[in-house]
Amino acid sequence: MPLQECPSCAQTTQSGNGEDQTLTNVANGCRCRIRRHRAHGAIRQRLLDLGFVPNAEIEMVRCATLGDPLEMRVGDYYVTLRKREADLIDVRAA
Repeated sequence: MPLQECPSCAQTTQSGNGEDQTLTNVANGCRCRIRRHRAHGAIRQRLLDLGFVPNAEIEMVRCATLGDPLEMRVGDYYVTLRKREADLIDVRAA
């Protein structure tokens, strides 16, 4: 399946200075790198255990019909996160 180009990726490519955004704002098919996350406690540990570590490359695969949850690819496996968890992750277009 061909990747869709999202407006934020195109803007980043053209300007050359990608800005941080939350993971929920990444369009389907776009790739990004994790800058940091703002989670604490058990949620932070869960995200780290799932591979959401700084500088990891993430590909947004799709979101459910009602916009929650989100499916993404981390490395060579797929992970589904709730939107409220993805909102805690800051990313930059890869």
